[in-house]
Amino acid sequence: MCPQHNQKDDIFISYAHIDNQPLAEGLKGWVEILHERLKIRLGQLLGEEASIWRDRKLQGNDVFADTLVEKISDVGILVSVLSPRYVKSEWCLRELEEFCKHAGANGGAAASGDNKLPVFKVVKTFVPLPEHPRQLQGVLGYEFYEYDPERGRAKEFSPEVVPTRDIRYWERLDDLAYDIKQLIERMQREEREQQQEQQQQHDTAQTERATTEADASSASGKTVYLAETTSDLGAQRDQIKRELQQHGHIVLPDKELPLDAAALKQAVGEYLSRSDFSVHLVGERYGIVPEGEEKSVVHLQSELAAERGAEFLRIVWMPIGLRPQEARQQALVDNFLVGQNDGRGIEVLQTKLEDLKTLIQDTLKREPEPAPEPQQSMGEALGINLYLICDKEDLDAVTPLADYLYNQGLDVILPATEGDEAQVYEDHKANLIDCDAVLIYYGRANEIWLRMKMRELQKVAGYGRSAPLLAKAIYLGEPRTDAKERIRDRDTMLIKNYGEFSPDSLHTFLTHLQNAKGGQQ
Repeated sequence: MCPQHNQKDDIFISYAHIDNQPLAEGLKGWVEILHERLKIRLGQLLGEEASIWRDRKLQGNDVFADTLVEKISDVGILVSVLSPRYVKSEWCLRELEEFCKHAGANGGAAASGDNKLPVFKVVKTFVPLPEHPRQLQGVLGYEFYEYDPERGRAKEFSPEVVPTRDIRYWERLDDLAYDIKQLIERMQREEREQQQEQQQQHDTAQTERATTEADASSASGKTVYLAETTSDLGAQRDQIKRELQQHGHIVLPDKELPLDAAALKQAVGEYLSRSDFSVHLVGERYGIVPEGEEKSVVHLQSELAAERGAEFLRIVWMPIGLRPQEARQQALVDNFLVGQNDGRGIEVLQTKLEDLKTLIQDTLKREPEPAPEPQQSMGEALGINLYLICDKEDLDAVTPLADYLYNQGLDVILPATEGDEAQVYEDHKANLIDCDAVLIYYGRANEIWLRMKMRELQKVAGYGRSAPLLAKAIYLGEPRTDAKERIRDRDTMLIKNYGEFSPDSLHTFLTHLQNAKGGQQ
């Protein structure tokens, strides 16, 4: 960086020297080319010269020099060029270890609040993930190759400009430069804030205003969960990520997702809780299935986003002419295209990528809608009788749901629990005839019980009911089961809430019920 900046802004490229050997005489090495181009591109993005250096002289069989250790301890950012030789090189691994040790001790990015070391993993040549150094296991990689899983081979992107220009190489280079630029600016901002705090300790109020302004500046954008996808749509995902970041938005996940099912669900859930909405790219492949799970990472991310409820928007995009390669991927695609989600909290597109970008930008510009307030006694004002059907085993679980509906002014009717079987069944039929709407709570009961209740709804006209029901819905409560996940019904609304009862889960149902009742008057 410029002389006035702290040495912590320096960037060190750690690499195995064999990866910089040119393939023919008179050519430049791969790492040397990366160094030159990264320096130029960073300077363009920062508006000032970037200080990037690498060890040009020391070889792997040299003694690890104290001078190099000291210099690495003053480095702010490390770029590791990962390759088969890198992971076998004691020299390279020691450079990485020394940097991580000093970065954590000196209050680097990992100490600034986001638990991330300022390390960028440039993967020059394919290395299986389990073989990556432990310090790089959770770091997002910039892969300069394309991997063919069917052939088990990887082809590196060409850095040459002539005779052909591989746009994928330049896109990875630009992604790397842009992400490093963001980190440098954040580190500089944090350093300036620390200096201001030291200089202005006598004026607490002024210090607080400066900190507030800095926080507002860093949080001006929105946070988007851009779901990990399969390799056939990797380039499209990178494009979306790049444009979001260039407009100042935060893109999650910012680390590699775990391959253990439980850890993955926890990580994705945490990311989604911090996001304003999610974007899911669905391609021709089903993708990786985590350990201990039957569904792919792509499938799980979509389901976890759906569990946030109808107020959380999930955008699903598929390319035109998509041809899934597996039966389970075809089933997933069909589920989106058939529209089983009733449009609640989801937008499904099968269009050009530009249409997806337009929808994302429109979503980013939307002002948050005020929280719905169904507590305005809609039921009392409209005279709505709601029959809340549940099994005896779920009477305790359904109590919070029934209490909430009653507090909204609805007249809630529960199934009879006393009397002989014939009396209970007659009361059940009478409730189906007299009520305005039906909500079936499906919790601990089995699948056959639910099917019986659905068939009874289909026969309600035969019981003597003349008017159609205003609304029908199935409330899927805990425990979560495969049978519940398979439920599909075009005429009945599905409400998923496997956790603790949340009033938000009922907002769409109550709004629909209110509109339907209002249309009768």
